Amino acid sequence: MKTIAVCLLGFALAGCQSVPPKVSTPELARFYLESSDGVGEQVTLPQSGVQILIQPKPVITEYDIVNVELARVELGECLVFELAPAAARDLSRLTAANQGRRLVLLLGGVPFGARYIAKPFDRGTVLIFIEVPDAALPALVANLKETCAALHPATGNR
Repeated sequence: MKTIAVCLLGFALAGCQSVPPKVSTPELARFYLESSDGVGEQVTLPQSGVQILIQPKPVITEYDIVNVELARVELGECLVFELAPAAARDLSRLTAANQGRRLVLLLGGVPFGARYIAKPFDRGTVLIFIEVPDAALPALVANLKETCAALHPATGNR
C-alpha cells in the first residue's frame, strides 16, 4: 500500500514540471550568387522590387554562419554575418572570382537583400542591408543569433 502511495505521489509530482522555454523558429539564412549564365531562379527583393537571377545552390548556408550582429554604418543599419574560418576562405576566393555580381540573402527561402561584389571579401564577414523596417532588425538579429548558437554550440552566443 505504501509503495502504491509513493508511485502515485511520483506521478503527481512528475506533472508539476516547469514549462520548457519557448524555442523560436530557426531563421535559416542562405546567400546565393547572382547567375551569369541565365540559369537559375528569379527572385524579387520585397521593397525595392529589384529582380535578380540567382544560381540554384547557395554559396553560404546557415551552417557557415557563426554569428550575426547589427551594425550602424554611414548609410544606416545593416547586418554583419560572421563566417566560420573555412567558409571565410571560400568566400574570399568566390568574391575574388565573381566581382561585379551580387550575393543575395534569402531568409527562410525569401529574398531580403543583395550585396554587390566590388572586391574580394577577405575579412570573413558579409555586411548587407536588408529590406525590412529598421524597427524589425533587433528581433531578426536575435533570432539569427539563436540559430547560430543552436547550430554552433562550441562558439556560444556572442
